[in-house]
Amino acid sequence: MSGHTTLAPAGTAAKRKEARTVILSSYLGSTIEFYDFLLYATAAAVAFPKVFFAGTDEWVGVVAAYATFAAGYVARPLGGIIFGHFGDKVGRKGMLIISMAMMGIASTLIGLIPGAGVIGPWGAVILVLLRVCQGIAVGGEWGGAALMALEHSDPKRRGFAASFVNAGAPTGAVLGTLVMGAFSALPQDAFLAWGWRVPFLLSFVLLIVGMFVRLRVSESPIFAEAVAKEEAQGTKRKIPLLDVLRRPKALIMIIFAGAAGFGLQVVLPTFSVTYAVSKGAPQQGVLYAFAGASAISIVFVLLGGRLSDRFGRRPVMIAGLALFIAYLFPMFGMLGSGNVALVFVAFTVALILHSSLYGPLAAFVSEQFGTTSRYTGAAVGYQLATLIGAGFTPGIIAGLYKDSGQNILPVVVFLSVMALVSIVFIALTRESKNNDLTTVR
Repeated sequence: MSGHTTLAPAGTAAKRKEARTVILSSYLGSTIEFYDFLLYATAAAVAFPKVFFAGTDEWVGVVAAYATFAAGYVARPLGGIIFGHFGDKVGRKGMLIISMAMMGIASTLIGLIPGAGVIGPWGAVILVLLRVCQGIAVGGEWGGAALMALEHSDPKRRGFAASFVNAGAPTGAVLGTLVMGAFSALPQDAFLAWGWRVPFLLSFVLLIVGMFVRLRVSESPIFAEAVAKEEAQGTKRKIPLLDVLRRPKALIMIIFAGAAGFGLQVVLPTFSVTYAVSKGAPQQGVLYAFAGASAISIVFVLLGGRLSDRFGRRPVMIAGLALFIAYLFPMFGMLGSGNVALVFVAFTVALILHSSLYGPLAAFVSEQFGTTSRYTGAAVGYQLATLIGAGFTPGIIAGLYKDSGQNILPVVVFLSVMALVSIVFIALTRESKNNDLTTVR
């Protein structure tokens, strides 16, 4: 054996192993959280209008169901503030455990809500309250998971490491859509009576798995070092939210830079599913088409993060949005074909293009803030972006589609303008891939 072989120091090997464990736990945790959160989107498209808004016009029921869907996005910034504050004060790990427990319990309870035929409008009220709990939970989950992956990883691979958190969203979408799709094969009466509930009840099983994973990881070393440094210097700990708001430019830029990514993302499992089914494609086939496309996109989310480590966050994100704008008309053309194969192609290409934005986004957002306010800044900024971009988009475009006599042009125009706004704000935001995360600013 050559005498020139160099082995990595034991400490370095241990750090790499720990980083891999943390990244895996962030990915699995994010998958479980988004299974719960995005499962609601699928149910809002195929079950909630008939279960909780029975007796209304078909598209009126759809718009009403999407309004309850929006409640989760309204609550996400609140979750970012609450969990971000304690995550920056106490630590990342504990907040992740609490957020997962909150999400799992809320999702399980959604599966137990009686329909409008049993308790009338109170079913919709309870649905909204539990959706708010989901929103608060996922609002705290994302920031902690992204920061744990980011702060444990090699500085030159931060985009790739953090992209695993965002890869949890399509993975959760695949899992949720497959489960809901399987139960949608039941006769319509059985599906609406109890079939749609089972995927939500399975959340409790996923909660147990997620807790096992979460409890095995260590606290962020960058956060621990920053806290120790402040204590050694006798520095008084600031209120993280006030620290972020004192320099609001970074917050404003990332909110509008990320908004279109969430708007385009949420259109696919909500309005696009409903649109494809209304044009004659079988419901189960459409759900499976979306699940298959989401599975393919997981690889491309990670690729987007990796490309951003090489070329920068901004160029990769802008390219993805520009291509998505050009693709909108062909996408809706295929979705409206009534052909499941074309619907699958439409979803696949859309999600691949979206991955160019979504892969680098976790690192792009988190790198804008200092260590002792990073959880708050990243979580609040990211969740406000989801609120603006995704919270009301399904309801708005469903309304535009209904009011225009079911013309797809207003939908395409709305989504294109949203994407152009984000392109401008991404271009105006400073490149962050070489930022020093140990700097407390």
